[in-house]
Amino acid sequence: MIVARSPSELEPADRAVAIGTFDGVHRGHRAVIEAAKATGLRSTVITFEPHPRLVLGYEVQLVTTFERRVELIGEAGPDELFVVEFTPELSRTEPEEFVAQVLTPIGTRILLAGDNFRFGAGRRGDVALLRRLGLEVRPVPLVEGVSSSRVRELVRAGDVRGAAALLGRPFELEGVVVAGDQRGGTLGFPTANVVLEPHALSPAYGIYAGEALGHRAAASIGVNPHYGGSERRVEAFLLDFEGDLYGRRVRLELWQRLRDERAFESEEELVAQIATDVAAARAAERPVA
Repeated sequence: MIVARSPSELEPADRAVAIGTFDGVHRGHRAVIEAAKATGLRSTVITFEPHPRLVLGYEVQLVTTFERRVELIGEAGPDELFVVEFTPELSRTEPEEFVAQVLTPIGTRILLAGDNFRFGAGRRGDVALLRRLGLEVRPVPLVEGVSSSRVRELVRAGDVRGAAALLGRPFELEGVVVAGDQRGGTLGFPTANVVLEPHALSPAYGIYAGEALGHRAAASIGVNPHYGGSERRVEAFLLDFEGDLYGRRVRLELWQRLRDERAFESEEELVAQIATDVAAARAAERPVA
């Protein structure tokens, strides 16, 4: 897949364009990409970076990092990805100008978008306007119940299996491993302390089963109340893993929420519970779409 950041990086061609933010690249997003591929024209995905809501001053928790979004779009199989930098100036661009500046220069002939697609200043651009400007627009019906907002709701509630059903794959956390308190090693369960990127979606606090680097994982997400913590931490114990992870970027799949986090009466009780969590992580099944 070709990744371009300006129209000049794309060769002249008639294009079927799938456009949207594509945060999470969930089943609905992939339906739009598949519709573009099915036209027989050169299939091009347009996405925006940074996320428009962040530029406009709204809070949004992102389902995926930008790098992961690019990977997932590539896995969906379009010919090209055109990354449009979203700026305050672009947000004030009239819909007609947006078509002239972004869509026309790349040879857009067919535009594929979800039924609720809006664009341009004040979100005044819609399917009717695109058609008046001479584009063939093929709305792609929304996949019932599937949206980035719904994925966020499920993850915040700790329902990572429900989120996986919408995503078509397990929900993931991604970040760099840094030094932590190193208590896990003294307890016999050394953990990787994963620092998430700003604005990353984080699930309900608790203990989760999942996988990272090809190893089953038992992950603690929360403030570690047993030791009186106050900052959110993501700590993963990778089963049967040996080696140094400091400074390494890790992608952690979350398969199942096992329990709430809590304080224990003693370290012995804590260690026994961790052993139970590790056994549950070893037995957990990866969600399937």
